[in-house]
Amino acid sequence: MTTTPETPSGPPPPGGPLPHAHPGSPLPHAHRVREVGSEAPFLWLAAGWRDLARAPVLSLAWGALFTGGGLGIFAALWGLDMLYLLSPLIGGFLLVGPLLTLGLYDISRCLERGERPSLKSAVTAWRDNPFHVMTCGLLLMLVMLTWVRLAVIVYALFYPYDTIDMGNLWAAMTTPVGLGFAATSMALGGAVAAGVFVCGVVALPMLRDRRVDPFQAALVSLLAVLHNPGPMLLWAGLIALFTVGGLLTGFLGLIVTLPLIGHASWHAYRALVPDPPGVIAGRSVED
Repeated sequence: MTTTPETPSGPPPPGGPLPHAHPGSPLPHAHRVREVGSEAPFLWLAAGWRDLARAPVLSLAWGALFTGGGLGIFAALWGLDMLYLLSPLIGGFLLVGPLLTLGLYDISRCLERGERPSLKSAVTAWRDNPFHVMTCGLLLMLVMLTWVRLAVIVYALFYPYDTIDMGNLWAAMTTPVGLGFAATSMALGGAVAAGVFVCGVVALPMLRDRRVDPFQAALVSLLAVLHNPGPMLLWAGLIALFTVGGLLTGFLGLIVTLPLIGHASWHAYRALVPDPPGVIAGRSVED
C-alpha cells in the first residue's frame, strides 16, 4: 500500500513562497522544510522592513540595546587598553546576540497574527518555552566563550611578545604578520559563524513559535540550509552585509539594521518551515 507524502499545511506566509515538499529526498524529515527561490531573501527583507515600519518604537529600542552592548564593549576595552580583543568580543557578542532577538520575533509574530505587539510581550517572549530557550542560550554562550578563547590563542601565536594598542594598531595590522593574523582570525571566525548560522537560522524563531528543544530546531535549520543552499548562502551574505554596515557607522547603524534582520529572520522561518498539521499561520484550527 502506498502513502501520500505529508505536505506542509497552511497558506504561505507574507513574502514567502508556496509550500513545496520533498517526497523524493533521501534526507530524514525532509517534509519539514520548504524550498524557496533565489529572490526569497529579498522578500524577507521587504517583509522585515514592513514590520519595522509598523512597530518602529519597539523595534528601534531592540536595535538600541544591541548598539549599547557594542559601545559598552568598545569603551571597556579602550579603558583597559585591550583593543586587540575588540574583534573577537564583538564577534562573540553577535554570536550570542540572536538570542536577544526573541523580542523581535515576538513583534513580527504578533503582527502576523493581527495582534498588537507590546513591550511586555516582547520582553517575556522566552516564557512560552523557557527551558529550551535557556538551553539554547547556554549553548550560544559556550560557542562564544570557545570563540573568544580561540581568538586569544591566535593572537598569542602571532604576537607572543607584543601588545597592540591604539597607537600601533594600524601599523601592526599592515605588516605581513598582521595580515596573517587578520586572515587567520577572519577564517576562524567565519567558520564559527557559519556553524551557528546553519544550526540557528530558523532554530531561534522556531523556539519562540513552538515548544521544541534546541536540537530539534537545529535539525530543521540544517535541513532548511541543505535544501536551499543558494538562497541561504545569499541570506547569510545579506546578514553579514547589514551587520558590517551597521558596525562601520560606529555601531549606530545597528539600531536599524539589526531589527531589520531580526524581523526578516522571522519571515525566513515562516517561509522555510511549514506549520504542523492542524495549525494555520501559527494558530490551532480549533482557536
